[in-house]
Amino acid sequence: MAPTNPGPQDVIAFWREAGPEKWFKKSDAFDREIGERFGALHEAASKGALEDWAETPDGALALILLLDQFSRNLYRKRPEAFATDPEALRLAKEALSKGYENHVPADVAKFFVMPFMHSESLAEQDRCVALSHRLDKAGTLSFALEHREIIRRFARFPHRNAVLHRHTSPAERRFLEDGGFSG
Repeated sequence: MAPTNPGPQDVIAFWREAGPEKWFKKSDAFDREIGERFGALHEAASKGALEDWAETPDGALALILLLDQFSRNLYRKRPEAFATDPEALRLAKEALSKGYENHVPADVAKFFVMPFMHSESLAEQDRCVALSHRLDKAGTLSFALEHREIIRRFARFPHRNAVLHRHTSPAERRFLEDGGFSG
């Protein structure tokens, strides 16, 4: 049963329980479950109502999960999936500056790095690679390198173009048609 007023521990416990087999797979059922259990909490976080959570390692991680990961599930194939990325990136920078990644379980510490990986800024992608080197046990380095190469090549993620109503260049189209990263 889902808690009535979920807190940071509830968000983290849910995410850890879901595990890698659900984190990065497209699943309507998982997306619905996130919406049912955490949709209102995501909305509160996106409006800044949970900012005090950022004062602790678990709270900051929970906010980043809500704003970076849950957004992608709640709004799959919609522009809103990326709307809270800047706030998630700001929170990740603050959390890492405080060493929060050292105070959460290792299996979820990598989510402090994900907002950098989701950024369409080459500088943030470079930082993601550096952070992934440092947190290599988190298993993000190969993905960080792949994401940075896409940004280096196109200055954005081509797979987002249709959702964000952006023009897709011929080179981006070839990349996608040839099986390039599709999100």
